[in-house]
Amino acid sequence: MDAELPDNTAVLSASAKIANHREDFAQRNHFLNTATVGVPPKRAVEALTRAVEMWSRGEGDVAAFDSAVDRSRAAFAHLTQVELSTVGIVGQASVAAGMVASSLEPGSQVLVAEEDFTSVLFPFLVGHRDSRLRVTAVPLERLTEAITQDTSLVAVSAVQSADGRVIDLDALSTTCRNLGVRTYLDVTQAAGWLPIHGGDFDVIAAGAYKWLCSPRGTGFFAINPNSQSWVRPIFAGWYSGEDPWSTVYGPPLRLASDARAYQVSPAWLGSVAAAQAMDLLDQIGTQAIYAHNLELTQTFCEAMGIPPQNSAIVSIPTDVTPEILEQSGVVAAFRDGKLRLSFHLYNDFNDLEAVLRALASSRR
Repeated sequence: MDAELPDNTAVLSASAKIANHREDFAQRNHFLNTATVGVPPKRAVEALTRAVEMWSRGEGDVAAFDSAVDRSRAAFAHLTQVELSTVGIVGQASVAAGMVASSLEPGSQVLVAEEDFTSVLFPFLVGHRDSRLRVTAVPLERLTEAITQDTSLVAVSAVQSADGRVIDLDALSTTCRNLGVRTYLDVTQAAGWLPIHGGDFDVIAAGAYKWLCSPRGTGFFAINPNSQSWVRPIFAGWYSGEDPWSTVYGPPLRLASDARAYQVSPAWLGSVAAAQAMDLLDQIGTQAIYAHNLELTQTFCEAMGIPPQNSAIVSIPTDVTPEILEQSGVVAAFRDGKLRLSFHLYNDFNDLEAVLRALASSRR
């Protein structure tokens, strides 16, 4: 899907829906840095605090931990429009990328975007270094046109971390499907705000600590049922079983019948918070979050006199310093020599005005 700008009716509806959830978040600064790390909703923090307190008293509830894992898996499935049976948990997206890279036949040709985040690139480049894979890197804007029948797999982020560029997902999936090319899509910078048809790809994966507003160490993947014939569960452990608590000792191999066979054991405390955060995101809905985020992006672009962006992330060259931003209460990031802003559901026009004031002051 090539993300389109929302119409005015959708924006107004989304703004009203998002406004109802503003008090679900506790941040009091102008936090415009979700592309680095997201802000958790209060309910996630409260659930995590209760879990830590119970743990400290020796009252950790393992059944509740497992229930949280299942809830967060279900929310991820809904947010990325895939079947629950295709979803598993993973600590970091690079683990999913490594599983895919290790599953490819020796000599496979992998196509990547040369400016992509290294958690996408490095697992495949290790295979290239070891002469097991042949990796070709091209600029993102030429990625889809560079796919040929000789390409074994395309590995790319749905949204670029450095500057927020959104790849045309419809064109990518259609081209790969027509040529019989496999796909690995990192949705770390997309899941939670960008509408995604995850089933259009062989494997998708996300770290949940950004737009999914969950703790570091929580994440998810989805493996298309047709792809489970070639992806190998190389990280299989006790939590890869149909009923993990019955597969903790001894052979034979007893893997789950669905994508849980590929998952790793959970960060339990993180899962408690993730379940709460992702329940909220699922309740609000990706379409509303998408319209809200892009409204802020478009307003910023218009104010700065730059072309409109179809992303919740916008990157601009600027003379503003981190010190000026800090004095203005603005939290943002500098990536690839530019200021990177990222707008999410807990942001509003007060945050936008604060960063515009900071940018104006740097030009005086």
